Amino acid sequence: MEITTSELERQQKYKLLIGGIVPRPIAWVTSVNQDGVVNVAPFSYFNVACIDPMMISIAVARKPGQVMKDTAHNIQFAKEFVVNMVDVNNVVEVNESSADFPSDVSEVEALQLELQPAKIVKTPRLACSRVHFECKLNQIITLGDPAASDLIIGEVVHVHVDDKLYFDGKINAKEWQPVSRLAGHTYAKLGEMFDHPRPVYDPAKYPGNKS
Repeated sequence: MEITTSELERQQKYKLLIGGIVPRPIAWVTSVNQDGVVNVAPFSYFNVACIDPMMISIAVARKPGQVMKDTAHNIQFAKEFVVNMVDVNNVVEVNESSADFPSDVSEVEALQLELQPAKIVKTPRLACSRVHFECKLNQIITLGDPAASDLIIGEVVHVHVDDKLYFDGKINAKEWQPVSRLAGHTYAKLGEMFDHPRPVYDPAKYPGNKS
């Protein structure tokens, strides 16, 4: 199947992206608006952006009429946020928080989620998450013309990891059991894991090498 993207409708593009780029990690983002209302919402257009400084990226699609979603608007206002990571223990609450709550309604209060203070930023984190990334806003890049999405780049200034998950400077994925996003309404757990050590380049190994 050969697909020319310029001939596709928006929904067709959406289905190809979310069905072909899988699995996707989920950022369960807490943010605070100008009235002090704590917002929480999940985003699966999310990944590592840089190691040093530690940075993550989250793309937040705009609402019809090029209107910023609450999370992007709040982060633009407060210049900070917290990414609460998703696992098998909190995925039900994560899905519930994806509903279109009004801007003046806190998903945290509606879903009776317990908050904990962050270490450096003022935005609180969620007690039911076992890995948290406290972030300061680095920049927001508006994508599309007219505006279609806000790409948020955050610098990680503090990390919380449950003691049960952290061994020898690493997070134990089997113990953690993170959950990822697929297409449609589908989520995924970790399946079989296997190692492939990164190879060292050896010119003798590649017959096409002419050096």
